[in-house]
Amino acid sequence: MISLRVRIGALLGPALVACLTAPATAAPATSTATGNATSTVTVEEQRLDRAVPQEILRRSGFADAAPEFARALGTARSYAQARAVVVREGSALWRRAVERAQGRGPAGGDLSRDDDRPLYWARLGMTREVRTYDPEFALDDRLRQALLDALERTSRGQTDIRHPHGKGVKRVLVTGFDPFTLDRDIRISNPSGASALALDGTVIETADGPARVETAVFPVRWRDFAEGTVERTLRPYLPRVDLFATVSQGRVGRFDIERTNGAWRGGFADNENVGRTETVPVADPATQPQWTSTTLPYAAIVAADTGPFPVYDNTSVTEIPAGGIEPVVRPDGPSPGSTARAGGGGDYLSNEIAYRATLLRDRLGLGAALPGGHVHTPVLRFGAGNTTEVTDPEFVRNRLDIIAQVRSIVAVAVAG
Repeated sequence: MISLRVRIGALLGPALVACLTAPATAAPATSTATGNATSTVTVEEQRLDRAVPQEILRRSGFADAAPEFARALGTARSYAQARAVVVREGSALWRRAVERAQGRGPAGGDLSRDDDRPLYWARLGMTREVRTYDPEFALDDRLRQALLDALERTSRGQTDIRHPHGKGVKRVLVTGFDPFTLDRDIRISNPSGASALALDGTVIETADGPARVETAVFPVRWRDFAEGTVERTLRPYLPRVDLFATVSQGRVGRFDIERTNGAWRGGFADNENVGRTETVPVADPATQPQWTSTTLPYAAIVAADTGPFPVYDNTSVTEIPAGGIEPVVRPDGPSPGSTARAGGGGDYLSNEIAYRATLLRDRLGLGAALPGGHVHTPVLRFGAGNTTEVTDPEFVRNRLDIIAQVRSIVAVAVAG
């Protein structure tokens, strides 16, 4: 066992280094008074007016999403009508992003189709419209939040999971994430979100027969996870799927199958510039384990030729040993009675979604019978010397390579 400080830079990419070491900062917000309530434009939504998000929206054809949504919302004469608009338009945004990523319909501009960022920024434009919405009917904070929740869920594919019934086709559920660390570089894309868009509704031919993949995307926000967004989304489907994989961006130049997940939040700021340092908050904390484990066939995945990036079975964790007071790194997994300080995937939201999903699997009594766990993709980077442009050929090529390898890893996992 070695100290966390010694090994961190050598093993982790920039994203995970930040997740384990960077302090959280306060979250500024802008309040807007309306006729029915005082709403707050979030830190995420404030970034929307900067040049890069506007360029991404314009070059993808998604610049019209928020204005058209606002016009539709303006026609509502009751809360029920407003909710119907939100559900319809949120679902349409998800389908539009999936169809663009999978080559159906117009590209809308010269930004490559595999790009996940148009969905992210268009959604923020729409949530901002709901937050500042001032209808002629009564809309208190509780009802406004219900509209926001409906928009978040529908525009993330969380209500659009449609696996086939019957035998003959394996059912797979894959999740991705929004872009994050946007104050470091607002141009950032997340290859896990791009993979979710590329794979949603597709059928992968595997050595064990066809597999239908359904996907959803999650926010990079501590509060949503504390409010149960992962469990609410996955609970109806885990008993009916043959495999699930939560996916996020991890280290430079490599994929990792994370063997162990820890019940700890390390404090790194999320997309709202809010940090949390605490035990992962879940229902029934009295029965909460410090660690959960993958049931993905990691040995088969690591051994297979899935693409250009090496794939590792990552067994390392950071723990406070039983009776100890200082965190230490254990390369071969946690020791008995230890307290989690980082899973193999760190102590940020990628570790947390893996922890929550595998804990839910176990609490549903599915255990080892259901293969599931976390896959970390390589860090998606711009081409050498590109510090200002929103895209470049190397950036697109790397994202396409990562998406293709995620698909191959899923195929091997299903067969394994």
